[in-house]
Amino acid sequence: MLIDTTLREGAQLFGAYFNIDTRKRIVAGLVALGIDEVELGWVGQEDLQELAEYGRSLNGNTKFSVWSPCREEDVITVSKLPVDRINIGVPVSDLHIEKRLGLDRAGLLKKLTKTVETAKNHGLRYVSIGLEDLSRADEAFALTVALLAKVSGASRIRLADSLGQLTPKATENLVQLFSSQINIDFAVHCHDDFGMATANAVTALGAGAKYVDVSVLGIGERSGISATEELIAYLSLNNENHPYSTEGLVDLCSFVSSAAGVTIARTKAVVGTDIFACESGLHAHALSKSPELFEPYNPELVGKTRKLAVGGKSGKSAVASALSDGEIAPLVKDFSERNLSALTQAVRKLSCELMRPLTKGELVELTLNSEK
Repeated sequence: MLIDTTLREGAQLFGAYFNIDTRKRIVAGLVALGIDEVELGWVGQEDLQELAEYGRSLNGNTKFSVWSPCREEDVITVSKLPVDRINIGVPVSDLHIEKRLGLDRAGLLKKLTKTVETAKNHGLRYVSIGLEDLSRADEAFALTVALLAKVSGASRIRLADSLGQLTPKATENLVQLFSSQINIDFAVHCHDDFGMATANAVTALGAGAKYVDVSVLGIGERSGISATEELIAYLSLNNENHPYSTEGLVDLCSFVSSAAGVTIARTKAVVGTDIFACESGLHAHALSKSPELFEPYNPELVGKTRKLAVGGKSGKSAVASALSDGEIAPLVKDFSERNLSALTQAVRKLSCELMRPLTKGELVELTLNSEK
C-alpha cells in the first residue's frame, strides 16, 4: 500500500513552493491513481483545513493524514482537522535525540508516551509513529521505542532511512527484525541518497511491510525518496496484483515537474519521453515483429507511444522495416531492395553527421535520392 507524501516530503524540496490550487490538483491526481493514503502536509502549514475538506469531497477511498513532530500541542492542532490519520515523527538515533531534541533516551520515551496518549485522547484513532534516522540508531533501543508506541496506542510504525543508508538486503533484514518482534503494521520511508529508494521500498513490501512512502518523481529533501510512478508501475504492471491506475501518471508527473521546477529526464523510468524510443538495429527490428521482446509493458498503459527511428545504429532489417511504415511506404513504393545496403550506409552516414536519428521526412528524401 502506498502513502504519497508529495505534499509533505516533496514540498520540502529546496525551492519548491505549492500554493493551495496546486496542492488540490496534486491531491485530485493522487486520488484518481488510487493511492491508499495522502500525507497532506505538516502541522501548522497554511490551508490544511481547506485541503483536507477538498480531499474528502473527492470520490475515492484514499485516507488523508498530516505529519506532526512529537509534541502534544501540535497533536492537538491536528486533531481539529478533518483527517483520518496522524504521522508523528520521533528521532531514534542518539545523535538526533541529544543534539536535535536536547533529550536522553529516557526523556524521549516519556515524551513519546504522553504524545501518543494525547493523540488518542483527542480522538485521533489512527496514530502512526515514524522512527526517524533509524538506519543510524541502536536497533535494541529503536525496538523499545516501537514497542512503547504500540502499547501507548499507535496503529503503525514507520521505519525511516532518513539519509538513504540502507541497501535492499539491509532493508529486508530491518523489516523482518521489527515485524518478528512487534505485531503491528509497518511502513518504510526510504531516501534516495545512493539511488536505492525504490529498490528498498519494493524489497520492504516483499519482506512484510504493509506500507511504503512515495512522492511524485521522488521529490523531497536532498535527492528525494521512492518515486510514486515507479512503485505504481511496478506493482500494477509487473505484478498486476494491485488496483492502482496508471492512466494519469504522465499528466500528474508533468504537472509536479512544472510546479516543483524539476526536469524529467527523457530516460526517466515510467514517464520519460524516450523510454519507448529505439534506433538500435537489433532491437528496432525485433520490436517491429513482437514488441514484448524488448518492452516490459505496453507503452499505452502509461500514456506513451512507441517511437522507432533509423540512424547510425541501424542495420538493413531496421531500415527495411522503417520503409514499410504506413506513412512512409506510399512515398517510397518504387524503392528497390537491391539498393538496401547502399541506403543503409547513407542512413548511418547522415545520422552521424546530424548526431541524431533521422526524421521520417529525411528517410524518405534519402530513399528517393538513392533511387536516382
